[in-house]
Amino acid sequence: MFKIILVTALLGFAASASIDSTAEIRSFSNVPADAEGNFAYSFDTTNGIAVQESGNIAGVTGAAQYISPEGIPVQITYKADENGYQPSGDLLPISPPIPEAIVRALAYIAAHPSQEERGQKLIVKSIPFKG
Repeated sequence: MFKIILVTALLGFAASASIDSTAEIRSFSNVPADAEGNFAYSFDTTNGIAVQESGNIAGVTGAAQYISPEGIPVQITYKADENGYQPSGDLLPISPPIPEAIVRALAYIAAHPSQEERGQKLIVKSIPFKG
């Protein structure tokens, strides 16, 4: 399934006006899944697009690279396993640092567990209603 999405996305890139639509495939390799589910594929084009991926039922690793419309080489590597999809690359956004006040609040919460976390029972008294 992921191969289909990736190839479709790359075909979309090739169809855009900012990428050389006359690009040709320089190399292509496809190793279909064996009895254990291990597979691998890769391809490389004359306009700078290159993709490789390998894996099995336990997870996959791969990389993709291309030249942005601004002429910047973009390379993304990724891993997908029981921990989810984990991409990395210089142009991917990163989250801002956690504010110091939040870090202190989390440390305070960790140092002062609630009564339930300490194993104590909460005692709730009911007040009779007089109406």
